[in-house]
Amino acid sequence: MSWKNTANHYGSLSMKMHWLMVLLMICVFASIESRVFFEKGTELRDLFKMWHFMLGLLVFILVCARIYLRSQQITPQITPPLSTMQTWAAKTAHLTLYVFMIAMPIFGWFVLSAKGKVIPFFGLELPALIPYDKPFGKILEGWHKEVGSWGYYLIAFHAVAGLVHHYIQKDDTLIRMLPIKKKR
Repeated sequence: MSWKNTANHYGSLSMKMHWLMVLLMICVFASIESRVFFEKGTELRDLFKMWHFMLGLLVFILVCARIYLRSQQITPQITPPLSTMQTWAAKTAHLTLYVFMIAMPIFGWFVLSAKGKVIPFFGLELPALIPYDKPFGKILEGWHKEVGSWGYYLIAFHAVAGLVHHYIQKDDTLIRMLPIKKKR
């Protein structure tokens, strides 16, 4: 399989980036949701939060790389073609996912900055984006949590749409993002 996209199928690089992002998003959500199993102020709780911060920033970096990669390649056609309305909905959903994956890490960085906390990134300490303002930080954190909860629905919608295309519409939307089985 080629690393580049073809007219009918995503290339290995696009597929690996897609599924890496899936795994990474699972880890981002799991790390922040798992913190509740530990008491506030404990090392384990802080460790889960730190992983949430670092993985979230990694999402930001990788989604920027993914957008660049997408801009440099063709998008495989769906067979049979989608209606105009479905094409519009798919493009809108993808755009919303990309905006979510860009905005949320930056938003989180603003939260940590406003709360005067360290912004960790795999051994580095990133600079604050805005000055210390704890009350504003609390407001930003509330918004970050709210929008983050919408992310569950957005990602679920994306996954369900792929399954609907595969099992109900019987087109190749999902198949294009799966490795091709080698014919014997």
